[in-house]
Amino acid sequence: MIKLKFSRGLAALTLTLISTLSLHAEFLYKDDVVKNPKFTQQIESIGSELKAKTGISLYLVMARDLDNNESISDFEKRISVETNDSAVIMTFVELKQEVDILARPTSLYNNFNKGQVLSPNATFIGAVVSSIMFARSYDAVKELIVNRGGTILPILAERTKGLDTVSKYSVAMYNGYADVAEQIAASKGQTLSSSAGSGSKDFIDILRLIFYAIIAYALIVYVRGRFFRKREQKSE
Repeated sequence: MIKLKFSRGLAALTLTLISTLSLHAEFLYKDDVVKNPKFTQQIESIGSELKAKTGISLYLVMARDLDNNESISDFEKRISVETNDSAVIMTFVELKQEVDILARPTSLYNNFNKGQVLSPNATFIGAVVSSIMFARSYDAVKELIVNRGGTILPILAERTKGLDTVSKYSVAMYNGYADVAEQIAASKGQTLSSSAGSGSKDFIDILRLIFYAIIAYALIVYVRGRFFRKREQKSE
């Protein structure tokens, strides 16, 4: 009997804690991926300060998947109707490995650089490497170079396994969320005391350096391979 009462009490306490966390999770609008109270607290802290200083809500949505083949843009539009305020919605869909940012009204796009935030390149060197490997026109090269400084995709591209993958998701989306929040605040002449500190940014810079070192090495191997194959063909 004592054991049964204890179990019921524990279950009730757990439900209370979950309900309390859900009630206070205003800016982490949905989280089916990370589910970490510390992550929730960090997002809520930034979102609350941004809202208080600028009047703009910045929501983060972490979805496992979308229903009925719904596109990420349609999913965001549906959420924007639910929030019913001036808002920027940042969405990550785990199974699709997609990230997007929606601003309503559209004039809010003027308060941050969406192209830069969602760039696959964190640095100028990375943008140059990507342009060499993937660009098919001058405009494509220009876009890659100008919109460098990505704060989400370079981290998501890191190879991880198990629990490290969830940690990667939290680092990437926290980094992107903080980046957008800081840009919006700056556009209004404000600064955020709750945003990413220098220690977090240094860690992210290290991840970027490792990522682009791997890309650079792969490019060198690729170029050398083609060069030697051409030499062999000429010698034959």
